[in-house]
Amino acid sequence: MKIKAIGMISGGLDSTLAAYLLQRLGIDIQGVNFSTGFCLTEHQRIIANYSPIGSKRRDRNLRNEALRAGSDLRFPIEIIDISTDYLPIVTHPKYGYGSAMNPCIDCRIFMLGKAMNYMREVGAQFVFTGEVLGQRPMTQHRRTLDLISKNSGLGDFLLRPLSAKLLPPTLPEKEGWIRRDDLLDIQGRSRKRQMELADEWGVEDYPQPAGGCCFLTDRNYARRVRDLIDHRALSDLRHEDFLILKLGRHMRISPNTKIIIGRDQGENEYIERYLTSYPQMKPMTLPGPTTMILGSPSDDDIAKVTAIAALYTAPQTTIPVEFYLQGLDSGDMKVSAMPADPERIESYRL
Repeated sequence: MKIKAIGMISGGLDSTLAAYLLQRLGIDIQGVNFSTGFCLTEHQRIIANYSPIGSKRRDRNLRNEALRAGSDLRFPIEIIDISTDYLPIVTHPKYGYGSAMNPCIDCRIFMLGKAMNYMREVGAQFVFTGEVLGQRPMTQHRRTLDLISKNSGLGDFLLRPLSAKLLPPTLPEKEGWIRRDDLLDIQGRSRKRQMELADEWGVEDYPQPAGGCCFLTDRNYARRVRDLIDHRALSDLRHEDFLILKLGRHMRISPNTKIIIGRDQGENEYIERYLTSYPQMKPMTLPGPTTMILGSPSDDDIAKVTAIAALYTAPQTTIPVEFYLQGLDSGDMKVSAMPADPERIESYRL
């Protein structure tokens, strides 16, 4: 019987090497990649679609690395959207956060549980990852690896080929599908040995090792997440609320009002086309950013927002800047203001 394994494939060097190693051992690989909605590259790809041709964003390499790895090694990759189910992991992680708002242990348990369900669905025999003992500070120490294996429900159905010789034998080894001597004993934070293996095996096209694309590890983004949770009932949160935290400049004007100011044409056009359920402010006669307003702004808040928008539209002007404000319950209107003092708005910035 051909043995089939489900690989948790990010497209990074480790998961690519793990998949290639098992292919060399005759295992049939089916890759899976879970989309949480918190990936930097996915966000950049979306915004790039609205940027002018020739912009720096459009010139970036915004490929899906998981699909690239599957194409290079010739195994299928299933992209599964788990963004809605993932929100409680972000807001209520049982095992806490890392250095920012990254619930890494809960994330691994959740994703591996999903991988277990997928394994059963497609009739595979086990799941594997590219995890390396001691590589990541929060999730890849021995006790944490054991905790994740157990609480995901996979137990010894989970194989970590790159460090398997340093870990207890798993089902694929016990059943004789894979010889333990054919697995590896990599550990530690250095990627030197992985890069040597990549050269030896001819694995050439992979992203920079030790990279990552999760917004939740970014401390600036984490401040916005905390602000959102502090000012919104958890029961009211939607995935879109977290998606727009990646967009533009954010400022908390008052307990009831926050604004997002587009940073370039791509972000402005995305706001104008896809976030029309929120009030928006646009300059009437000058080129400038689109400002989105969230919450329940008072008249004083609107005055502050207009002055801030004027600062980002015409900071040196000697006459008030005019804007068209639409989407408020009180109706659309024209507003104007002189640019705000740059130093005074720093306290608003998220």
